[in-house]
Amino acid sequence: MKFTSLLTTVALLGLVTVWDAPLKAINPHLVQASAQEMKDATGLTAQQKIELVTKNKGQFGGGDQLRRFFFGDLEPISVQPGGAGMVVNLYNKANDVTFSYCATYDVVVAVKKGKVTQFPASEVK
Repeated sequence: MKFTSLLTTVALLGLVTVWDAPLKAINPHLVQASAQEMKDATGLTAQQKIELVTKNKGQFGGGDQLRRFFFGDLEPISVQPGGAGMVVNLYNKANDVTFSYCATYDVVVAVKKGKVTQFPASEVK
């Protein structure tokens, strides 16, 4: 009795392990599409995310949105006067965009294409 339950368990594990191989052989586009969907849970493209952050700049919670969209992809490149004292310029290498972020009010105060170390003072006030 123990041998049959052990054999059944091993057979089920083997079936689950190789399940993906026939799926790839039958319809490779289905596997590729599901992999693309898992890349981004928001369903937005990078450009749509940047446009949304730009649209909401200066509003409370914009920093949270920035962190959620670009988690782990932002590199601090400089600090400059602005906002409520100082702002941090964060560069997103994947999309070649720089965001100026005020941590005091958790807002994005400026967005510009390229690696910008200093925004004009009028943009980060």
